Amino acid sequence: MSSKLIAPSILAADFANLQRDIEMVNNSDADWFHIDVMDGVFVPNISFGMPVLKAISKHAKKTIDVHLMIVDPDRYIKTFAELGSDILTVHYEACTHLHRTLQAIKSQKMKAGVALNPHTNVSVLEDIINDIDLVCLMSVNPGFGGQSFIENTYNKVKQLKDLIISKGASTKIEIDGGVTNKNAKQLVDAGADVLVAGSYVFKSDNQIETIKDLRGIANS
Repeated sequence: MSSKLIAPSILAADFANLQRDIEMVNNSDADWFHIDVMDGVFVPNISFGMPVLKAISKHAKKTIDVHLMIVDPDRYIKTFAELGSDILTVHYEACTHLHRTLQAIKSQKMKAGVALNPHTNVSVLEDIINDIDLVCLMSVNPGFGGQSFIENTYNKVKQLKDLIISKGASTKIEIDGGVTNKNAKQLVDAGADVLVAGSYVFKSDNQIETIKDLRGIANS
């Protein structure tokens, strides 16, 4: 059994002390940096752009997992590769030619991820699951941090896990939104491989301990 991964979401970090928070993640038991890029069009919020990502990747010593919540992500695939992204995730709902987008991501030597909004059924990935390295299931409506977890996510994880197994794929399942110590075990038991945690980590009193605790629960 490969160990389950924890990916703190930098969207919830303290932007006035970004380097400090990046060093904290570097020194913690976290596995990945999860970075949300939003354009104010695909989701009703704007987050950081290229200069901030460049600053993060300069200091980050772990896998950089970039989640694009933007329209027409194809325009920026090469740029995100140059900025040091290891994994690039696009939204199913934002891609007209998903297969072509995934090939473009892989041609830039990144792992290719696909994110699904809460209302999108996992069956839409049936014909393409073998081309996807990571599926990011949104367990809140995308665009804002600190939302509460959508309970139907457990069923979606199970459905997705069944699809991955039936197709003999090696796709990882990532959960993004409202992850805490209260639901981590249940998510992993349903089939999740990567847990993204934002507010839960960065708003805690002891971030290093919170990450360690969450990783312990996920791998227990």
